[in-house]
Order: sequence, then C-alpha cells, then structure tokens
Amino acid sequence: MNNPLIEPHELPPFLSIRVEHMVPAISQILAEIREGLEIILKKEPYSYHSVVKAQEELEDRLHQAWSPVSHLNSVANSPEIREAHGQCLTLITDYSTEVGQNRPLFEAYRTISESAEFDSLPQADKKVVENALRDFRLSGVDLPAADQKQFTELARQISALHTTFNNNVLDATQAWQKLITDKDQLSGIPETALALMQQAAEVDGQEGYLLTLDAPCYLAIVTYSVDRSLRQELYTAFGTRASDLGPGAGEFDNSEVMAELLSARLKQARLLGFENFAELSVTRKMARSTQDVLDFLEDLALKSRHHAQKELLEIAEFAAEQDDLPKLEPWDIPYYAEKLKKAAFDVASEELRPYFPVPKVLNGMFEVVRRLFDIEVVSVADMPVWHDDVLTYEIRKEGAPLARFYVDLYTRSNKRGGAWMDDCRVRRLDAMGQLRLPVAYLTCNFTGPVGDDPALLSHNEVVTLFHEFGHGLHHMMTQITESAVSGINGVAWDAVELPSQFMENFCWQAESLSFISGHYQTGEPLPEDLLKNLLLAKNFQAAMMMIRQLEFSLFDFRLHVNFDPDSENQIQEILDRVREEVAVVSPPAEYAFQHGFSHIFGGGYAAGYYSYKWAEVLSADAFAKFLEDGIFNRQTGEKFLCTILEKGGSEEAIDLFVAFRGREPEIDALLQADGLA
Repeated sequence: MNNPLIEPHELPPFLSIRVEHMVPAISQILAEIREGLEIILKKEPYSYHSVVKAQEELEDRLHQAWSPVSHLNSVANSPEIREAHGQCLTLITDYSTEVGQNRPLFEAYRTISESAEFDSLPQADKKVVENALRDFRLSGVDLPAADQKQFTELARQISALHTTFNNNVLDATQAWQKLITDKDQLSGIPETALALMQQAAEVDGQEGYLLTLDAPCYLAIVTYSVDRSLRQELYTAFGTRASDLGPGAGEFDNSEVMAELLSARLKQARLLGFENFAELSVTRKMARSTQDVLDFLEDLALKSRHHAQKELLEIAEFAAEQDDLPKLEPWDIPYYAEKLKKAAFDVASEELRPYFPVPKVLNGMFEVVRRLFDIEVVSVADMPVWHDDVLTYEIRKEGAPLARFYVDLYTRSNKRGGAWMDDCRVRRLDAMGQLRLPVAYLTCNFTGPVGDDPALLSHNEVVTLFHEFGHGLHHMMTQITESAVSGINGVAWDAVELPSQFMENFCWQAESLSFISGHYQTGEPLPEDLLKNLLLAKNFQAAMMMIRQLEFSLFDFRLHVNFDPDSENQIQEILDRVREEVAVVSPPAEYAFQHGFSHIFGGGYAAGYYSYKWAEVLSADAFAKFLEDGIFNRQTGEKFLCTILEKGGSEEAIDLFVAFRGREPEIDALLQADGLA
C-alpha cells in the first residue's frame, strides 16, 4: 500500500491521507528512527552534527507524518480518525519517554556539552543541547529502572487521559441541541445569528432554528436573547458539559479523568524529586519559582478586584433600572453588559459586525505586518487543504518566500472548539544543507458566511484572529534553523503568548482600524463616531475580565501545587476557595466549568494558564514602546522582529525581552492599558 504519510512531501497531501495510513505510517517511522538512533550512538567521537543534527533529521520525518494526523483529529474528527489518532499517540508517547530515558543518548549530549566544540557553537546550537540535557533529566534519565518504568506508564496514562478529556468535551458539546420553530422565542437575537441557526437546522434536515453549544450560537443567545429562561438554559448546558451535572449529566463525565490526570502528574513530579507538579512545570518557564507565580497572580488580583466589584455593581444597577431585575444572575451579565455598553458608549457589538467582513480583515491584518516588518502576504492556490473553507497564503520578503500558512476560520461539526495556532512544518536546515521553510495552521471557530454575503466578524473575533496570527508570526518569522529552538519551539511557555497578545493591540488603534475595517456592502471604513465609541469602550469591564482570567489561573496553579489524591472533592474545593478570594461573580451550584477546561486538562497549559497574564505584562510593555515611537515605526518594528520573532527559543525569554525593551518588564503598562492604573 502506498502511504503518503511515509513519503516525503513539502506540504501534507491532505487529499490523499486516509485513516488506514495513519497507524502503519507512525509505526514504521518510529521503528526506523529507533534503528537510526542505534547507528548514531555507534559513531564516536560524538559531535553536534553527528548526534544532534542526525537525531533532528530522523525525527523530522515523524513530525511531518504526525502533524497532519493530529491536525485532522482536531478539524475533521470522526470515530475512525479518533481511534487511529489514539493509537498513534500511544506509540509516540512511548517513544518520547523511551528517548528521554535513553542513557547512552544522554551521555552523548553531555559529552558534546563538555567538549571543546561546544564553546564554538552558535548560541542556538548551545541552547538545543542545554534544553535537551534538562529534558533528559525531566524525563527520568537518572531514575532507577523500576522508577523509569513507572514514569513511562504514567506518561502513557497522561497522554490517554488528555485525549479522553478532549473527546468528552467535543462529544458533550455536540450532543446538546435545541430546535426552536417559533421565531418569537428568539427575540433580540441579531439577524446574522438567526440566519446561522436557520442554516444549521436546514443542514440537519429540520425546519426552524437549531441552537447548539458551538461558540457563535452560545454567545449570541447569552448576549442577546430577551428570553431569560433560554439564556439560563444555554448557560447551564454549556457550563456543565462533560460533567455529572446539567442536561447531559454523567454521559461524558470528566470527573474521574481530571482526578486521575492530577494524580498521575503528581506521581511523575515526585518521582523526579519535586514536591508537586507546579514545581516541575516552572522548571521550563520564565518564572523563577512557584511562589513567584502565586505572588504575581495575587498581586494582580489585589489591584483589580475592587475595580471589578464596581463594574459588576454598575451592571446590576442598570439591570434593576431597565427591567426591575431583583437579582443579577450569571446568565444575565452578558445580556445586560451589552445593553449597558450600548447605553454608555453608543456602540453595540452587532453594529460593528458589518464593518469587519473576513476578506477586509485579512487584508488589513496583512497590511499591519507589511508596515511593521516589510513583508508581503499573498494568497496561493497550490496547497492541498482538508476543507473547502480553508484559505492558503505565503509570506514573502523582497519577493523571496519565508513561510506558508493555512487559515481555517469557521465553526463546523466534528471540529474542536476554540482557536489555536499549530506548526505544520518547522524552519530548519536538512541533512543536505537545504533550508526547509516553516508552515503554520491558524484555526478559529467563527460564524461562517450566510448566503452570498461574506462572513462578518465581531470585533472580539477580529482580536482572536490577530492573536492567532501573532502566534503564527512567531513560528514563521524565525531565522533559527535548529528545529528544537526554531519558531515557537523551545520558547518558555509563559512567554509564548507575547507575540500573540502584542498583535491584539492593533485591533484597538484608529490608524490600523482605518484599513482593517470596511463595510461589506459599501466599503466605507468605520464611521468616525462609531470608531471613537469603540475605542472609548475598550476597557469596558476590563477589570471583570482580568479577575475572570486570574480566577482560572489561580485555580490551575493552586490545583497543581496543593492537589492531594487522597482528599475527596478537592478540585471543587480549591476552585471554591479561589472564587471566595478573587471572583466577583459566583456561578450556581449546578455549574462545572472545570470539566470543560481543556487548556489544563487536555492541552499544554497545566500549571501554566497564568502564562496568559504573565505574557500580557510583556506584550503591554512591548507595545508601550510602539506607542512612544509610533505604532508603525519601522525601526521599532524591525527591532521587535530581530529580538523577539526571529530568535524563537534560541535564547532565554527574559534576555530577548531586555534586548528589545532595554530593561526587564514592568507591570504598569498592563494596568495602564486596561485602565486599572
């Protein structure tokens, strides 16, 4: 059988990949890598080229095959792909742990680090070796054989639990539907959202309006529905996904998955000599200690909470005046907050949507980076895609290609929720000395086109798109040619959000909004009064949003500091304590957001969700330099490009920030940007 996942391709051949290709390809490639590593270790004396570059060359084949498999599992999920993905993930997890505990390979790296050659290596090469030695130790290379075996079993268990958690969330999200045939029940819902619900019903072979828990539909209901009971119904269904509560109680329950996952992480950490998993997590991050993280989060909460309490009181008073509402419930807050924003600033989210058609926003975003970094983004048609909605682009500088990327913007069935960037190909020099260019996936879940009109984005969705493109730039603009520290690879997790959050700032500047926006029918930019009001409303509820993120961050971090597997109901107890100290909105007893918290239970943010706020300090401080110099100052843009984007993970994150800003980061810029100074 010809297997496209085994054959070399510049880009994944999505049109040719079948489920039956996946497991055989990964199995064969891993077997060949193992053979290759044995050959590498027989060739002494060891050098950077004979060991590190040779291993990189072997493992690049694995990355080229695994990347499309993993991506298809997220954007075109099916029972067959899910099964194959799970089998492949087990094979890869076993291999990764095996390599991490390969004592001869570790000794080869250590020999290189102690050799005369090491001192003459470029900085990126040194960082690869230093990171590898750290990661060998964090994979248990120094453990006794029995402990290594346990560590391996735990790694396999953690990997499987991540997959189970995400599958449960996806299944629970798709299991809930509500068909409404009487349009009057949807009073207040914008026409664009109604059209999407009607289109969803038609696709499902029904008449009326099909409500789902996909983000565009859920947000439209809780933000605009006049029917309070309908808002509560969706709020409850969304907030109890994959739990033992709510309308789908117990069907896709993640309760045991979370407890088992936390126990496995704790056991791994203790095998390595750490008191808890948070200590282990911080070893790969910019923060110096767990206490540094807790102090940072608690300090931000102290500075923000009273502002958030005032904002919540304003909404409650407004709701009481508007509808004589006796008590403001969580499902009322988005609805009355939107009305209050309209009353206070004469701006409503739906009024902005016609001015942000997807083609205009994309072209405007590409114009931003042209002005900042002197690069050109052009549409290309020769990249195989997995769905007709997917757009494909190339980044060029002075006519020469730098990178390529895919853009998959719209929500659909069997596609994981949320928004993310992932790498498809990494910038590197191959064994023949040929430069391989980076390729990225940019994935979102926005409301798609309805009828013949282009998709119209909310301003929040525009911000999300810029955020993911910032991650993409970090991956694609790198000049590093060592895979392990190229692009986003090797970047401290609490600094990896710097470029993404930096790019968000251009969605709030009049100069950039003038070409990011344009009415989908007339092409006219945002009217001056609407633009002015949008910018005035920038910090509307900023403190409440800050506190909400700090609640998530403190819950995640304290959970991984304090978790005790022998204590029952501890996850909920830790969350309740964090809410008592920090939160200003208390959800009802029948609410279980943690069961859908994929960032920490199904992704890479365990004991690291604080990274969003940590990096937001970096991004706000970095953008303050642009505000001082002019947001499209070419010298400042070039410096950001050279010191942050091009360096990838080749140097310590703090050193790169200091190289750009001239000093260590300061929190004042974030508080100023959010109106909390």
